[in-house]
Amino acid sequence: MNSSPKNNLLLLFDNDCIECRFIRRYKRFSVEVEHNGQRFWAHTNNTGSMMGLLRPGQKVFLSRAKNPNRKLLYTLEMVDIGGMWTGVNTLVPNRMLKTGWTHKQIKELQPFYSFQSEVKKGNSRLDACVGNDQKQLWIEAKNVTLVEDEIAIFPDAVTLRGQKHLKTLIDLSQQGIDTALFFFIQRSDAKCFAPADYIDPDYARLFYQAIDAGVQIWPYQAVLSTQGIGIGTCLKVIHQ
Repeated sequence: MNSSPKNNLLLLFDNDCIECRFIRRYKRFSVEVEHNGQRFWAHTNNTGSMMGLLRPGQKVFLSRAKNPNRKLLYTLEMVDIGGMWTGVNTLVPNRMLKTGWTHKQIKELQPFYSFQSEVKKGNSRLDACVGNDQKQLWIEAKNVTLVEDEIAIFPDAVTLRGQKHLKTLIDLSQQGIDTALFFFIQRSDAKCFAPADYIDPDYARLFYQAIDAGVQIWPYQAVLSTQGIGIGTCLKVIHQ
């Protein structure tokens, strides 16, 4: 995907993307699809459950790998849920965070003129660090695909890694360091955001601890189409 803005889309899909029919998922990283009567395997980098998203026969959208020698030449980008595209590529939030900063589409990032990706802080590696002459801000990015009763929720499975990231952000905030969580909600049917306490109660507990510690929460909604991805509005966070 390239990053030239077009009609408010910040990440544009290449012309060699294809629409297929979903057959099945194998373990965590592979899905079988059908295109023009031919079945083949594609890669998915989403290690979550993708709860409620993958049903046999539904339409899916794949991008072609830049490396022609890669074992699986296509990557699962989006799935169609009742006519609504939902983005499942977990690399997209990081890309949108940086592209949104570059094109000033995330208001919280506008005061910062430097951007570093994948930065180590203590014993953890966070997705980004932005800075200006006065301060730095450390950011972790997450992909959201689950919506219940118009509430976008995260995670869709127990995530020890996500819990670790929250603990890191809480610790940094308690040291007086500015931190934020960027949730990229890759579907259009949500009106607010909350942690999935019925799926991972420990994550939900840490989430609200993070808010109390001063961690900023940015649940931005995606704008999705087969042409590309843009950044929509920032949704309200539901508090306990």
